[in-house]
This record gives sequence, C-alpha cells and structure tokens, in this order.
Amino acid sequence: MSSPFAGKLWLAPLTFGGNLPFRRLCVELGAEVTVGEMAVVYKLLRDRSSEFALLRSHPDEPFFGAQLAERKPEALAEGARLAAARGARFVDLNCGCPIDGMTRHGLGSSLLKKPGRLARLVEAMGKAVTVPVTVKLRTGWHEGEENVAEVARACEEAGASAITIHGRTREQRYSKAADWDLIGRVAAERGVPVVGNGDILTHYEARDRMRRSGVTSVMLARGALVKPWLFREVREGRTWLPTPEERVGVLWRFVELLREHFHDDERGRRRALRFLPWHLGFFCRYRPLPEDAFLERSREHPLLQSRLSLAEGATALERLLADPRPETHELFARELLESTSREEALDRAGRIAAAERLEMPDEVLVPAASLVAG
Repeated sequence: MSSPFAGKLWLAPLTFGGNLPFRRLCVELGAEVTVGEMAVVYKLLRDRSSEFALLRSHPDEPFFGAQLAERKPEALAEGARLAAARGARFVDLNCGCPIDGMTRHGLGSSLLKKPGRLARLVEAMGKAVTVPVTVKLRTGWHEGEENVAEVARACEEAGASAITIHGRTREQRYSKAADWDLIGRVAAERGVPVVGNGDILTHYEARDRMRRSGVTSVMLARGALVKPWLFREVREGRTWLPTPEERVGVLWRFVELLREHFHDDERGRRRALRFLPWHLGFFCRYRPLPEDAFLERSREHPLLQSRLSLAEGATALERLLADPRPETHELFARELLESTSREEALDRAGRIAAAERLEMPDEVLVPAASLVAG
C-alpha cells in the first residue's frame, strides 16, 4: 500500500507565513501537502481561540496536517485528538523549532536531545488518533553531534508514518547549507517516507537534491515565500519567469484569498495588513534564475544562501517589487487592499512606482531571521 506522503510537494509549517490564505495560494500553484502553523498544545488546552485558529483548514487543501508542540505525552495526545476532530488529515510533532522561547521549555528542537522521550511522544500521538502521525526534525542539536539517524529510527519504531528532515542542526539555524547527503543516508535506512527540506529556490535545485538524496518528497519553506509558484516549477520541471505584471497578478490572487478569509471590511483589512507587508518582505527577494545561467552556481552554493543582483535596466514596476524597505511594503499592501480588481491593483502599483523614490539593493540575500519554520 503506497504512502500518502511519498512523492509529494509539501509546504512547510511556517510561523506567521503559513496562514490559511497563503496555504491556499500555494495549493493553487501546485502544493500537495500543507502543514499549519505550529500550535502550542498547552494553549489549546487552555481554550485559547487564537491557537485553535491554527488548526483551521480549508476544503481546497487536499492533505492538511496540524503541527503541534508539546513535551508531555498525555497533553500531546489530547492536542492530537483536538486537531484530528477539527479535520486534520494527519498530525505532526514539531522537533525543529530552534527559537530559545520554545527550546528552554523543552519544546521544538530540544526534543532532539532525548530520542527516548521523543519516541514516547510519537507513540502517545499514535494511540490517541486514527490519522497518521508525522515528525519534523533537524539533523541534531549541535553541529558535529548530528543524531538524526538515531532520532528518525526511534520515531519510526514508535509509529511515525513519515519523517521530515530540515538538513541543519539547531545550532546552525540557517547559517550553513542544508546537508542533503545526511538526509539521503537517513532516507536509505528508514522504511517510511523521508521528506527533505532545506535551501530549495528553483526546480533544478529540487531535482538535484532529490537525485542526490534519493527522497521522493520535498518540503518548501523560504523558497515558497519568495516565489509561491515554485511548486508548479518543481512539478513541471521548468522555470517560470513571470513578468512584473504577472507577479502583481500573483499578489492580487493572494489579496483575494486574504479578503475571503478575513472579510472585506475595515476590520478584515486591518487583519490582512498584519500579513501582507510581511509577505512582501519575502516576495521582494525574487530574482529570475533561469537554469542555463544559474545551474552550476546552484551546485556550488544554494541560491537561497547566495547574494543575487537585480538586472540592470529594471523598470519602475520591477523596482517597486524589489524594494526591500518595510515602509514601501506597508504602502504597497494598503494600495493592494484598496483595489477592487487585478487591473486596478496594477494601476495603483504603477502609480506608486512612478511617484516613489525606490530603494534598489545591489544584492539581496533571502532572509532567515524573520522566519521560523517548525
């Protein structure tokens, strides 16, 4: 019997970025498995509505999983039941979050230090629900002491149906290239699907890493935030180089989904404005990366970890889309949300581009500090 997790394109569980409208956008552009933002179980058990919102999915999502953070088996079991009761097709245990606010409480990647405890958590989840249980791992806690092979074995033996590996340690955060060779070694040892995660910005990087590691499924995080159509590129095996107008069209579709979710009134626009400028902070990092020009460079060092220049002679609209300043993102977001059609959104973008003195970075490095991928 084939696994529902094999041969799939996953959207990572992204704190803040993995909101429901963005997940729907990614599904429209080719994502097959989506994972919600990390929900902290003790907040669910205290009946906090904001935490329950993280368990909400949409019928458009073909295979949605809820990600949970907890260190006590009984509490985690109850959290898994709550998620499954609200429609999660699978439940995922967060063992990857590196931030101090989580790890000092024994959550996230701190669980990597105690494979036995982690196994008991996975077992408790599996006994509590009938849906599959998955686990999101990093390669270890400290660089040079990677124990992901041991941890992955413990997870599988405890009942995990799939394992995702972000190819860096907690200590490395995003400072080094993801270790896909290690991901491949673990995948070869395990009998359940291993999903590879780390440093994918182009379809040819996904292809190379899948061949190199032997994994059949990949999880996209920062790359999907920069260019949500990355899922389509990977599925079709070809690069899409959208025009600036087409990129505004993608943004407009995201605005439509934000409106549908938050409602198109003053309160809804305020809520949407919490998210849209943040997303523009990643979207502005887009650079066209055709395979014939960037394949070899991508093999020397991941393009997500590289400094990429904007082409000379960029149009005013291209400069607007690439402007890195938060104040520009705020202005642009407000104008998008005030628009009533894609054509009006393009017109407003053009007027901003013509009126503003836009800041043009010589190079851009895709940020990691503002992103927490669980």
